[in-house]
This record gives sequence, structure tokens and C-alpha cells, in this order.
Amino acid sequence: MGRVVVEVMPKPEILDPQGKAVVGALPRLGFTQFTSVRQGKRFELEVDGEVTPEVLAAAEQAAVTLLSNPVIEDVVRVADIEADAAATVTSQGLA
Repeated sequence: MGRVVVEVMPKPEILDPQGKAVVGALPRLGFTQFTSVRQGKRFELEVDGEVTPEVLAAAEQAAVTLLSNPVIEDVVRVADIEADAAATVTSQGLA
């Protein structure tokens, strides 16, 4: 069984009231190093078998068609979770 992650973010020109609320709360909780927050959405799609290029293409089409509102949101990432996790571990020198 494979899994695909799809991440969607508000377009830069769209106001993000949730992000503004979070960035306002962070300093009150002692997190003063953060100056901006944008809040988006993450979807995890399961498939039978491996994640192939065809599966990734279908996930991208689903993201554009259903998972995002193209007027106010951008699909910023469509990736195989397992391959993505392996790359992250390797880039951090843990593999």
C-alpha cells in the first residue's frame, strides 16, 4: 500500500486570517523567532500497490480538480510519502 501527500496553500495575495491568528499567539507563548505564518491543508491519499508516476499524476489532477480551490489556493506539493521521508532522512544525515 502506498501513500501520496498533497499540500495546498492559500495564494500569496489571499489574506490568511488563521495564519495571522497563529503568528499573533506565538510570541505570547514564547516563540519570538517566527515573523509570519501561512496555514494550508495537507491530504494523504492511500493507493493499493506502489506509488507510480501515473498515480502521482492522478493525485495532482485530483488536487487541482477537487482538493483545492484554484481561485484562492495553489497546490504546492504532490509526493510519494515514503520517497519523501527517505529523502528527508538522507538530507538530515540520518540515513
